[in-house]
Parts: sequence; C-alpha cells; structure tokens
Amino acid sequence: YGHIGTLAESVKKGVESTGAECTIFQVPETLTEEILGKMGAPPKPDYPIMTAAKMEEFDGFLFGLSGRYGIMPAQTKSFMDSTGSLWMSGKLVGKAGGCFFSSGCQGGGQETMGLTTVTFFTHHGIVFVPLGYIDPKVMSNDEVHGASAYGSGTIAGGDGSRQPSTLEKDVGESHGKHFATIAAKLASG
Repeated sequence: YGHIGTLAESVKKGVESTGAECTIFQVPETLTEEILGKMGAPPKPDYPIMTAAKMEEFDGFLFGLSGRYGIMPAQTKSFMDSTGSLWMSGKLVGKAGGCFFSSGCQGGGQETMGLTTVTFFTHHGIVFVPLGYIDPKVMSNDEVHGASAYGSGTIAGGDGSRQPSTLEKDVGESHGKHFATIAAKLASG
C-alpha cells in the first residue's frame, strides 16, 4: 500500500540532511505471485533488493517494518535469518541499527516490532539507535499517528487507506537525521 515506502523517503530525507548517503532497499519477497495476487497485494516499489552480503557496505541500517499481527513480516525475518555468515564473522559489529513501522492501528504492534529487532541487532553486535523522544511531535495528541521511542511510524488503517500524515513524515525525517548523526559517530570510531 506504499506506507513503508513513503515513510522511508521521509527518513532518507532526514539522513541526507546530515550529508550522509542513504539507499532504500527492499528485502526479497517470499510469497509467489499467485499468492500475492490472491491476497490483493499491491505492486512492489521500484527499490533494489537487499542481500545479506551488501550489508557490509553500509554504516547502518533502518528497517521499515509493516506489522503483521504485532510482529515484523515474515519476509524481513527471513532476510534477517539469511545473515548467519555475517554473524559468524562479526561483519556487522559496531554498525548502527534501527527501525520504523506501519501498522493498521495504534495497538497494531509498533513497539513490539521495535523490540523484536533488538534481538537481531544484539546478536550481530549492531548498536540499536532508537528514535527516543528527540522530536516532540512523537508525543502529540493532535491526531492519531504512529511512532514511539523505538522508531518513527504510521498508522495505515485496517484497510490500508490512510496514508502517512505530515506529522508522521516529519517525525520520519527527524528520525533519519538522528540516526545518521549517531551512525556517523559510530563509523568514525
């Protein structure tokens, strides 16, 4: 439905505002075209596919997670599971990691998705860089919105019809800027 892609573009804008480079990738699809068609899944965005081997090339990673029953989607978990050789060789130790989210409702698992990425980061020695409350808009009660201390986010609505709001995109941009600043400090040693 484009929610993660839209938020990823806002996060990228924040990352690039620091002078850092940012490339948006997507993880490999695990479902067949037939199953995706039966689900009524929208077409995939035109982002390149990430591989475990490419992770070594980057100083940090922000995973965009679309909630599935309060947890990350199977496609993301499958990708994370493919990084065993990087774990065994310690190739991701000291890099920055974080996440942002889309869920159907406020109780749709944005915080639990954040928590479930921490185990991946911990095993790899990746430094978890949460959003925290660095942007006061995270605490706004002016509208229904995603985001928590774990990361920026959006509420898609149960049918996916609600697109990220200006507030959510602004928080995504703040998140990207914050993340890039910390990632640069980690990368500089």
